[in-house]
Amino acid sequence: MRPATSMNVQIRFPPVRIAALALALAAAALASACQPTVYRGELVSFDTNRTPVTRIEIDKSARSMELFHGERRLRRYQVSLGFEPEGHKVREGDGRTPEGTYFVNRRNPESQFYLSLGISYPNERDVRKAAELGVDPGGDIFIHGQPMNAASRKTGDWTAGCIAVSNREMRAIYEMVDLGTPVHIFP
Repeated sequence: MRPATSMNVQIRFPPVRIAALALALAAAALASACQPTVYRGELVSFDTNRTPVTRIEIDKSARSMELFHGERRLRRYQVSLGFEPEGHKVREGDGRTPEGTYFVNRRNPESQFYLSLGISYPNERDVRKAAELGVDPGGDIFIHGQPMNAASRKTGDWTAGCIAVSNREMRAIYEMVDLGTPVHIFP
């Protein structure tokens, strides 16, 4: 007779127990599909089973932002831009929204503007151009919602260079966009 080792020990579960375990795992997976988060006292659910955004395109002249998955447009939003929207951002405080290709590089659920996604401005080209001009290129460009202290939605171009939408729209955008998503900003 051979001694029992962990190699030849078998554990058997009755079929009813296997079915119950499978059902419990399926319920746990379904429950985790919508993970609730408390944001400034508000319960917000983020759906992790959503179609991911593979790129964002912002058309400054049309004041629009489109979210894409591959070649399929998922959503389109009207946006507000910097208070001096014409032209590419060159220096801190110029009120311009940058133009070019960037990516989402941070998420801020505690922003002073209802949720925000950071854009990787300034890139190397922006830093080089600002250095040639002897100015600070600025930074902290975001896609964000409305100011937390605003009584109503701000309209027109009012940001310091960011891209703004309504809070409801920002919640959907925040849910759909991951870090590293390319952001193309056109004049």
